[in-house]
Amino acid sequence: MDIPILYEDNHLLIVEKPINIPVQEDRTKDDDLLTILKKFIKERDEKPGNVYLSLIHRLDRPVGGAIVFAKTSKAASRLSDQLRRRTIERKYLAIVRGALKKTEAKLVDY
Repeated sequence: MDIPILYEDNHLLIVEKPINIPVQEDRTKDDDLLTILKKFIKERDEKPGNVYLSLIHRLDRPVGGAIVFAKTSKAASRLSDQLRRRTIERKYLAIVRGALKKTEAKLVDY
């Protein structure tokens, strides 16, 4: 499965998550993005040991879009801290079917 890489350096990997793929292993045992990417990096970079890749945030299975992974524990710690402090901005775009009553609205998730 080809997973488009949007950005990569020594610390980060940002990919486009396909729809209907879990980000991490779940009870279905379906192929998950984290395992797929670890295997890809291990083969591409010819790494002899385990590949470190840390999930920074999640997208639900039916959702597609950009998702960030840390390639080092230091990057994982810093990115997790930024999420906690809400200094990382996340934007979501929804595609809907049918006519909407409003041209603009705000969805608040509790």
